[in-house]
Order: sequence, then structure tokens, then C-alpha cells
Amino acid sequence: MNHLTTRLGPPVGRVRARGTRAVTEWNARMLAEASDGTRRGTRWGRGALALVPSVLAVGVLGTALAQGALAANFSVTGQPFTLTSNGVEGSGFGAIVNTPAVGRPDGTTTTNTAMARVGFASAGLAGLCGIVHQTIAGVPYSLLLTGGQKVTAAPPGTFTTDIDASNLYIQATELQAYGPTTLQNAVLGQSADQVTVAGKPLTGALPGGFGLGSAGGEGGSSITLHGLNATAYDAEMAGALVLPDLKIRVVAGSATAC
Repeated sequence: MNHLTTRLGPPVGRVRARGTRAVTEWNARMLAEASDGTRRGTRWGRGALALVPSVLAVGVLGTALAQGALAANFSVTGQPFTLTSNGVEGSGFGAIVNTPAVGRPDGTTTTNTAMARVGFASAGLAGLCGIVHQTIAGVPYSLLLTGGQKVTAAPPGTFTTDIDASNLYIQATELQAYGPTTLQNAVLGQSADQVTVAGKPLTGALPGGFGLGSAGGEGGSSITLHGLNATAYDAEMAGALVLPDLKIRVVAGSATAC
């Protein structure tokens, strides 16, 4: 994963210090054993510290989310990731089409990719599965982030939400539901600059651009999605995210499901 950011509180420093100290001590032992000339297999010690920032970022994220509500932003520079859920119920819903800046591996950016920016003032999710693909030294790996109930390949006919999020935004090239979708008090074709979520316009909105807004005033629109699957470049929880039973793991290969 190239870039994973989250706004965390005071415990971060303590977690970072403990994690760094443990890895440093382990690294020192491995280097000492390697220096006597005896071959003991792959010498992971030499490269261990290069992995510290990513490992700590994932560990700190897990600790903070497990403790309750957290405002967070997930993004992977220059490549999409997958977000799936058994279902979503949202109010204060809005969506626009924009062309955000997308980072390239060389550090430059491009604005040539049209995406949908979807926002919910308040949302409930029936489980969450996030998948990020990464290649390290030519070997594919997948980082899996799950929370709440297990997300199934075929979404259930009915669902009960167990994850609460406020001010939830998703920037995606593709977002689809596998079952019926219910929209209430929505205006299809509203000017993008007039679409607001939680009282604020959506980032990248242009006058005259396509927008899906509310006919019932601020927060008056609602949506129910059965089975969410999004190819996203950014998922932002600007408000609070309550994510029970968080699990973060790395598996070999290119995973397609959690």
C-alpha cells in the first residue's frame, strides 16, 4: 500500500515507540547472528526496518478503530482499491461527477479520470471489506481490512447494518449495487455545485455539471443499496466511524474477497 493516512489521537506516539523498539531489538539480534558467517536462511533483518512505517501504520489504525469512533481517510496513491458491503442505508445523500487529481507512481498527478464522488451525511453499513493490492519485489500481496459482519460474495436479500458512519465520502470510478436500490427525495440531474452533503458542497463540483441531490431540503434524501461494490481511489470518514470487530491482515496473492 503506497499511502494510508488517518487522523489519530495521543496514543499514536506510545504505540509507535513500542513497535519501533521491538522491531529494532529483533533486527539487532538478526544482524548479530548474520555477522558470524553462518548461513541461516533468508536474512530478513537487513530489510526489517524498511517495513516498520507500514506495519506501524496498520497497527496504530487497528488499535484506534477498535477503541471506538475515529475520523479517518483511506487512500492508495495512484491505484484503486475495492470496498464492498452487504448493504448501505444512508441519509443526506448526494453525488457528482468530477475529475480529481490522481497520483502517479513517479510523484506527478493527472486529472484525466472522471469519477463519481458520493457522500452521505449519515450512513449505516452491513459489514465492510476493503482490499488493497500491492506488489513487493514482483510478488503480489493483498491487505484486507474488515469490520462488522462478514461480507458475502452474493449479498443477502435483507440486511441489518452494524457499522455507523457520519460524513462518509467515496471517490470511485465504479460503484454498483447487486440488488434493488431505493432512492427517496432525490433529484437526478441537479447542477453539481448545488448538491450539498451535511451542509457542504462536494469537492470538485462544477456549475452545470451532473449532480444527484435532494428534493427534501438538506438531509432530506435517502438511499438503500443492497450489496455495495466500489472501485475507489479515496474513502473519507470526515465524521465519526464506529467499526466493530476490526481485522487487518496481509495475504499472499491478489485477493478478490475478504
